[in-house]
Amino acid sequence: MDAQQMEVKAVFLDRDGTIIKDVNYLSKIEDIEILPYVKEGLELLNKCGYKLIVVSNQSGVGRGYFTKDFVYETHAVLNYMLEGLIEKFYFCPHTPEDNCLCRKPKTGMIDEAVKRFRINKKLSYVVGDKESDVELGINAGITPILVTTGYGSDIKEKTKAEAVFNNLYEVAKWICQKGSTE
Repeated sequence: MDAQQMEVKAVFLDRDGTIIKDVNYLSKIEDIEILPYVKEGLELLNKCGYKLIVVSNQSGVGRGYFTKDFVYETHAVLNYMLEGLIEKFYFCPHTPEDNCLCRKPKTGMIDEAVKRFRINKKLSYVVGDKESDVELGINAGITPILVTTGYGSDIKEKTKAEAVFNNLYEVAKWICQKGSTE
């Protein structure tokens, strides 16, 4: 790989509880609610040169609650609401019992994105509100960050995350500051 390819950096973001309010199996477009400070955080990360990639477990597909097409539509609407800031959405449609390679905290979705975009994992971050997001970062060799939106406040005392923040804008400020010193 040439030097430019090695400089591609990304922030891998959980969806429910991190970007949008977790409504427990989102199944209606009108229930999409972007959390406070998300857009500002994504804009700052984008300005600092990070590709923004969503990685989300969507076992509602495997459970028959909604279809893959609904998830694709949700992501299109969400990215429209976020003015196209998300580079790519990946999701796992499987249930935990399927034992697939893409369900977080396994690294299938990140592995695919790293290969597709030639991402330097050492310059990248995983951000989410659950310990499975933190474990995903650890398993992928990418710095994990916990946000206390969603379920994050319930686990912040015992998380293995490198850092804990109240919202995505705080995360973005920390990442951009840290990135400017590396």
